[in-house]
Amino acid sequence: MKIGKQFNTLNTSEYIHYIDNYKKYTDFNTLGLYRSICENDKLNLADKIQIRDYANKVFEKTFNFYQLKDPLTYFNLISLGEEMTVADESKVWDDIKKNQEKILTDKKIKHRNFGDYSKHNCGYDDCRYKGLMIRQGSALAEGSMHFNSDKDSFGATNKSKRVKKQRKNISKIINDELDDLIL
Repeated sequence: MKIGKQFNTLNTSEYIHYIDNYKKYTDFNTLGLYRSICENDKLNLADKIQIRDYANKVFEKTFNFYQLKDPLTYFNLISLGEEMTVADESKVWDDIKKNQEKILTDKKIKHRNFGDYSKHNCGYDDCRYKGLMIRQGSALAEGSMHFNSDKDSFGATNKSKRVKKQRKNISKIINDELDDLIL
């Protein structure tokens, strides 16, 4: 069976019906469901919060994974109905970042190309690369995922070059020191 409607046109009872019977529908999309909760103009704030909480009971693991896949939607949903200061928003984003790192390590995922992070999104509407799938670490990867615990490959490269230079110059250094001792 197919739903045949967009989620952002549903009312509260229809949301609950589709969430309860999500296995029956072949075109059911949990990310679309969560995005539509924020976009739906028919619902008031209390209904949105009720639907979000009900959906989280059914799709808890999926919702938590959206921290990694679509962090903006996750942020919009958890901050629904809350008055947040700039410091509060910053704290929530820091928590999301910590949870992203935890999810990646728990699932032993090496790559970081998920959802929004796998497509070019520079913010310009006329960009010819907009929406283009990108390789992790490429020049087009604007908002790549990075953490404080990541190793700095630039520093490691510099250290490698410095050690190599010292290794090559070791005989010169020894000869200079011997010359100084002899004189």
